[in-house]
Amino acid sequence: MTGDTVLEAVDLCRHYLLHQGAWKAPATVRALDGVSFRLEAGRTLAVVGESGCGKSTLARVVTLIEPPTAGQLSVRGVPVTTHRRAALRPLRRSVQMVFQDPYGSLNPRKTVAAILGEPLVINTDLGTAARRDRALAMMARVGLRTDQIDRYPHMFSGGQRQRIAIARALMLNPQIVVADEPVSALDVSIQAQVLNLLMDLQEEFNLAYLFISHDLAVVRHIADEVMVMYLGRPVEHGAKMQVFERPRHPYTRVLLAATPRVNPALRQVRLVATGELPSPLAPPPGCTFHKRCPFATGRCATEVPVLREVDDRAVACHHAETI
Repeated sequence: MTGDTVLEAVDLCRHYLLHQGAWKAPATVRALDGVSFRLEAGRTLAVVGESGCGKSTLARVVTLIEPPTAGQLSVRGVPVTTHRRAALRPLRRSVQMVFQDPYGSLNPRKTVAAILGEPLVINTDLGTAARRDRALAMMARVGLRTDQIDRYPHMFSGGQRQRIAIARALMLNPQIVVADEPVSALDVSIQAQVLNLLMDLQEEFNLAYLFISHDLAVVRHIADEVMVMYLGRPVEHGAKMQVFERPRHPYTRVLLAATPRVNPALRQVRLVATGELPSPLAPPPGCTFHKRCPFATGRCATEVPVLREVDDRAVACHHAETI
């Protein structure tokens, strides 16, 4: 049953202090700089953007791997930022992660039984037989043969390994799964199978997904809402079809125009961002996208746009109504 808010972020920030040597003052990298969203059970929020936009940093903060520098983060209504790290252990069981690389995220020295049983060893009092039964049941649920439970990761294909990683993430019955580029390392023929598995598991367990991706074709398949990020900040956030059918931020239009489409009717008008992604150490003044934006004006170079409602979505652009 959807509807309950299981994750909420308000002005979430994560900054890093970068030491540049003995003779230079430390610089601040604003990897996340004011991110707000709500995630409901049974729903998928996709976070998209170029490399360096802050997607993976957001994943680490949401999964409580790293603390936020500022802002508020609540898991199941419990404010994470006001609790000590020891008190966060029960919340960590509610938020699990599926990593991008199925070849690097599984311990090659352990069998599937040990990999799936490890979260239960750390977080429960279940005995060996009970842990194995739970692992067998989860293997079957993600489409793996149970007679392979004593095999090692190198004996499986990439798609099978990612199914093992998904099974491991679900062993503690989480409410929230953060999927960081979960199919980008897989063959295209396997991607759809894994995406369909994720959607089936979401329906069965009422899971909330924070789905991080740079592939808008994948996002179109799985997301309910889309949040587009640029240099640590959201620039457009709304329902999937609104964002895809009528994007209101120039950066969103650039991303959509760069997505290959077989059907000519679905192709976007060609729009290209000039130049490279600016350094997060020295972001441009005003709108951070203005030096690459084909619609930029003098106002964009001096005034930072705030997220505001335009056509039932939030957009950070001075000219959202006219582009």
